[in-house]
Amino acid sequence: QVDKNAELVARWYYCALSQEKLCRPIVACELGRLYNKDAIIEFLLDKSADKTPMEAASHIKSIKNVTELNLADNPAWSGDKESIKGDKYDDIQSARFICPVVGLEMNGRHRFCFLRNCGCVFSERALKEIKSEVCHKCGVPFQEEDVIILNGNKEDVEVLKKRMEDRRLKSKLGKKSKKCKSAESASQQDTAEDSPGPSKAKNGKDSVSSSSGEKRQIIFTKSSDNGNSSVPGKVNKAASATTKRPIADSEEKSEAYKSIFTSHSSAKRSKEECSNWITHTAYYF
Repeated sequence: QVDKNAELVARWYYCALSQEKLCRPIVACELGRLYNKDAIIEFLLDKSADKTPMEAASHIKSIKNVTELNLADNPAWSGDKESIKGDKYDDIQSARFICPVVGLEMNGRHRFCFLRNCGCVFSERALKEIKSEVCHKCGVPFQEEDVIILNGNKEDVEVLKKRMEDRRLKSKLGKKSKKCKSAESASQQDTAEDSPGPSKAKNGKDSVSSSSGEKRQIIFTKSSDNGNSSVPGKVNKAASATTKRPIADSEEKSEAYKSIFTSHSSAKRSKEECSNWITHTAYYF
């Protein structure tokens, strides 16, 4: 038969995957087993073909399947320094962590559990005696499904397995529904872009009417040129008159006004006044 004390020590003091001593950061799976976070990360990163299948971590597919535990230190725990020389008694029953509410040591003699939402660890007695829907340590709300028993018996493990499977099925269905909704919305947008709306159709008609109107105006202008009786022809004549007015006005200006500009004949210099290419100065007099 297996020694009960040795079994408790192996469960509560050592990692279920690497069989090394538990050291922070410590994580727990959805079945209530304790692991070192480094061991879980190495297990997930190792994707070689020679990877040995581990029963203790076969249900862990990603780092999201584990929860980092928020543990309370035991002030009476002195650590492993006492048993270095081997001349002192190593108390196996003294635990490194305790329940922050009741003060029970987490050594396997008492049932402990943690909350999946926040990772805080309590004894089962504390949750039964102080009933609340909020975490005693951090104040995060939780439900009964979020309470996971650490290192429970076979019945507890079976219940936790069912909860884990139901939770994963719900997450898969939720992801599928989101994908379907996104695909439907994308298809609706594509159909809306392909089919012309009422505004586009109206704009098309207006453009046709406007283009036909432009053609009609062009015909009227041609006829007005031939015969001066049409109205659009008069409009064009008035427009041409307005464009010719500033030219006529500029011709009627006085010679004094024109002499201001360099284009006037008075501003132009004769050949004698122009500079020679041999001279140094700009002007030659």
